[in-house]
Amino acid sequence: MAEQVDILCITAHPDDVEISCAGTVLRHVAAGRRVGLVELTAGELGTRGTPEIRAQEAEAARKVLGAEFRYGLGLPDGFFRADEPSLRKVVAAIRRHAPRVVITNAVRDRHPDHGRAAALVAEASFLSGLRRIITTHEGREQPVWRPVSVLHCVQDRWIDPHLVVDVSAFWDRKRQALACFKSQFHDPGSTEPVSPISVPEFLPTLEGRARDMGRIIGVPFGEGFTCARPPGINDVLDLT
Repeated sequence: MAEQVDILCITAHPDDVEISCAGTVLRHVAAGRRVGLVELTAGELGTRGTPEIRAQEAEAARKVLGAEFRYGLGLPDGFFRADEPSLRKVVAAIRRHAPRVVITNAVRDRHPDHGRAAALVAEASFLSGLRRIITTHEGREQPVWRPVSVLHCVQDRWIDPHLVVDVSAFWDRKRQALACFKSQFHDPGSTEPVSPISVPEFLPTLEGRARDMGRIIGVPFGEGFTCARPPGINDVLDLT
């Protein structure tokens, strides 16, 4: 497993990445960037599936996305907070992988875990750069590291994006990654309870969202993000 990555996605649940930013992951992997995936929880409170099933689905999706690794931090689904033990776990993950960019959940959303994860990861990204906070990995003290940028996905609730990534060339591959999470999405043969993302309308709605984001920048499909500070660029001609 490659430890250092360019982009580290730290999200609340398995499938958060696939739903909200898989196209962005795919685009950057195709460009030769290294991407890693870390989940705060195993999604053990989810309406459908089990943690074991979701772990298998998540690994299958990782292979589709081409991410270097995927693992969980073991925080309690539904009950994690930005307390010191949780922050230290996230700080240790950030220092372990030294990403230039961290991608995390939406700053506010239907699922309360998403907003809490966004705040937790943003705070940990700052704390990770403080030299007096000591963390270890495999018995060794970790060097400090602070990501250049923390990007927040746009998930269930619409939030005006600060930037949009063109994922048009990767939309079909994103659908393949989503299909790995069979337990979570619409399955006519399933006898499990219906959830907000298992209704037949969810995936078409997700496509509509991507088309709305794409329209902002004049492309077929896009994924939007917000950030706490304006991102800097080196060449205004890179703008689309």
